[in-house]
Amino acid sequence: MKLVFADRMKEFEEGIFQVLNEKKNELEAQGRKVYNLSVGTPDFKPAQYIMDAVVEAAKKPENYKYALADLPELTESVVNRFQKRYGVELETEEIMSVYGSQEGITHIGLTLCNEGDVVLVPDPGYPIFSIGPSLAGAKLVTYELLPEHQYLPDLEGMDEQVRRAAKFMVVSYPLNPICKAAPRSFYEKLIPWAKENNIVIIHDNAYSDIIYDGREGISILSVPGAKEVCVEFYSLSKSFNYTGARMGFLVGNREIVANFKKLRSQIDYGTFLPVQYGAIAALNGPDEQIKEQCTEYQKRRDALCGGFRKIGWDIPDSEGTMFAWGAIPAKFGDDDVAFVMELMEKSGVLCTPGSSFGSLGKGHVRFAFTMPAEEINAAVEAVKRSGIMDK
Repeated sequence: MKLVFADRMKEFEEGIFQVLNEKKNELEAQGRKVYNLSVGTPDFKPAQYIMDAVVEAAKKPENYKYALADLPELTESVVNRFQKRYGVELETEEIMSVYGSQEGITHIGLTLCNEGDVVLVPDPGYPIFSIGPSLAGAKLVTYELLPEHQYLPDLEGMDEQVRRAAKFMVVSYPLNPICKAAPRSFYEKLIPWAKENNIVIIHDNAYSDIIYDGREGISILSVPGAKEVCVEFYSLSKSFNYTGARMGFLVGNREIVANFKKLRSQIDYGTFLPVQYGAIAALNGPDEQIKEQCTEYQKRRDALCGGFRKIGWDIPDSEGTMFAWGAIPAKFGDDDVAFVMELMEKSGVLCTPGSSFGSLGKGHVRFAFTMPAEEINAAVEAVKRSGIMDK
């Protein structure tokens, strides 16, 4: 029998993280020290009270049935969290859970797009921003994030025909991978622009609690009029280290939320109830651990970005996210993949090629702050000793 797979599978190459992981395993098998700063999985633990809530709920047999819907207490917890953290008032019809933001972004295009509809996605940008709409049959049009525009989309300079054709636009700040934040003034321009052009804004708000140097991490829904044209994905993965539990939310425009609920009712039976109880504990808990965690991330940022600059590699300070982003040394041209493999071979330091995040990522790399500052200092020293920075 000859198997014939869907044409879309031709678009998916072996993930770079799989390639890097195989190389990492090879080096470790040789007894080499590897500093894995590639995949952005937090190394912090969830708060004890969150884990206790999951455990207690998991002891009850009735919590193993289909959930079918979000617990009312969970929805109320989201209402409370957005009021407390962002000053945003949400109603129950404006809230739904998803299996993490990545799953939500993957599927939301199915509710908004017909085949061939135009969707605007950032370049550089997190891969799922493009993969999700692509699976819905959308036509992807990238908008460039350039230093001359402070890494914000050039709204006024965007082609009018593209603006008029676009169904929705994916926006995310602080943005993985380029680690730039956006001021409130940007959102205050974006919302009326989206209304004028009849474009839905999908805002991925994964990192508003990991933002540095006194910047403000906001919800786009705090901008007047946002609910008319916008929905926002809010994740518990990074703020609460609840990554494996896969718990996130879509909030905002009630019509979009209602239609997305309708779609998801056809493909799942709700989030496992103990996971919901853990999320309730997280959302109603204190912010002290979140703030302490952000302080620790900033120490790691300073160790990595400042440390590399001291040895002659200009990695700018990250403004937000748990990552740093910068151009590879000039002598390597723009071949970021070759550079990453050589860096790992010579120093044991593992990072992610920027080309994984779009055409404008070529010639760059991304580092994750997934080790204590002391370990990051050792990684910087390993790069220095390797000689890869020598001219």
